[in-house]
Amino acid sequence: MNARFRLALLTFATVLAIGISLSLGWWQLSRAAQKQALQAAVLAQGAKPVLDSMALQTAAAPLALVHQRAHLKGTWVSGSTVFLDNRPMDGRVGFFAMTPFLLQESKAAILVQRGWVPRNFEDRTRLPHIETPTGVVEIEGRMAPPPAKLYELGGAGAGAIRQNLDLAQFRTETGLALVAVTLQQTGAPSEGLLRDWAAVNAGVDRHYGYAFQWFGLAALIAVLYFWFQIVRRFIYRPKDTSLHG
Repeated sequence: MNARFRLALLTFATVLAIGISLSLGWWQLSRAAQKQALQAAVLAQGAKPVLDSMALQTAAAPLALVHQRAHLKGTWVSGSTVFLDNRPMDGRVGFFAMTPFLLQESKAAILVQRGWVPRNFEDRTRLPHIETPTGVVEIEGRMAPPPAKLYELGGAGAGAIRQNLDLAQFRTETGLALVAVTLQQTGAPSEGLLRDWAAVNAGVDRHYGYAFQWFGLAALIAVLYFWFQIVRRFIYRPKDTSLHG
């Protein structure tokens, strides 16, 4: 393999590596733009008028209401409260308390993510104590999809303590006409529950960070090639001694 062929091969590999790095950098920037659009959509939803019980019941596409604020009136179906296990809040692991809420003057209900409560690690089967007001109450929150599902063996569980909750199955289990979206209750801690929900974060900064790394790698490859194949060869090239013979 002669020197020219080696140089051509090295140049090709360098151009290919720079091209791939730049492409990945631009892809990360495009992902950041998508996430920015998503973040803007979330903010726009939060700025819409507050939903009431009637608006929720008559919504043609309940999932389109996600991230919108709501003020609902109705009664708790306390006998159907479920505690989702292994759910963190403020760096601690415990339960998310989920209770159906029957909308006033309606047969429709909504599953409410009421808040977080610690678990008893000495007796993992003991249900935490939370207060559930009786009668007609008013609650505030923002519309949200059901909590993310965690990995579990087998199908969806049953009982008061569960790893996950399937909304369709829970609708059949309770016999309630649950809408296809949940309410994440907001407000100060009360009823034995914390409500310090994590803010919706699209992760735009992470994509900018990755893009910077890929662009930096492309620049590093270019600088190294320029130094070793051009500058260094020019500095350390053999001197022509024919003139001093």
